[in-house]
Amino acid sequence: MTVTHRAAVLGSPIAHSLSPALHRAAYGELGLTDWSYERFEVDEAGLPGFLAELGEQWAGLSLTMPLKRAVIPLLDEISETAASVDAVNTVVLTEDGRRTGDNTDIPGMVAALREHGIEEVGSAAILGAGATASSALAALARICTGEVVAYVRSEARAAEMRRWGERLDVEVRTADWADAAEALRAPLVIATTPAGTTDALAAAVPERPATLFDVLYDPWPTELAARWSMFGGAVVGGLDLLVHQAVLQVEQMTGRSPAPLEAMRRAGEKALAAR
Repeated sequence: MTVTHRAAVLGSPIAHSLSPALHRAAYGELGLTDWSYERFEVDEAGLPGFLAELGEQWAGLSLTMPLKRAVIPLLDEISETAASVDAVNTVVLTEDGRRTGDNTDIPGMVAALREHGIEEVGSAAILGAGATASSALAALARICTGEVVAYVRSEARAAEMRRWGERLDVEVRTADWADAAEALRAPLVIATTPAGTTDALAAAVPERPATLFDVLYDPWPTELAARWSMFGGAVVGGLDLLVHQAVLQVEQMTGRSPAPLEAMRRAGEKALAAR
């Protein structure tokens, strides 16, 4: 079958990306035999040239680091969701040549929490202060009715999180990372830090933990997530987020809805197990 529609994930590094497994599984379930989904190693310097060479077959792009902000000036428009955190992870290319950007990480987080029964929380804690933390704040703006405490390593990071809180209309209080064990008693804890960062907190998990959302998926489970589960707490993982944000990408790029969530999840689990 001749490929008539192309999509891909771009980033640097990109070899680890599970996006091809998820999107290809969706195409298979939806019967989109003339669609292809690839991965390309593209950094910020190479992004303008890559976009300039895209032909009419191209329907969409998934973006990972370091391209989520670099792409914005290269687009015709972005959604309010993407603008709220200055980050685009999805580009839809229309037949008339327009490039529109969106952020499916934020609604993906909300959907992953909802799948685990979390519709609303009175307060929450965020571990970390990077780009994923700002997306977490934007997700909490939709479901958290009270204070969010962000645990960070520096005053510069603390100030940044407070600014994001003001921008997103979320009540944010910052605390020092040295006190991060206190975060684990929150009704919802969102860990946005790199692999290994929260390992030392595993010993501080309370006897009756509530819900942990750890955005990592490899390695999985993290020490914190494993301990959390052992004590009976609910755990939402990075694969949950990855699948839910990819579902939204597939729907936007193909125009087909609903995307096959469970088939995409199985494909992600299989790809991770093969590593």
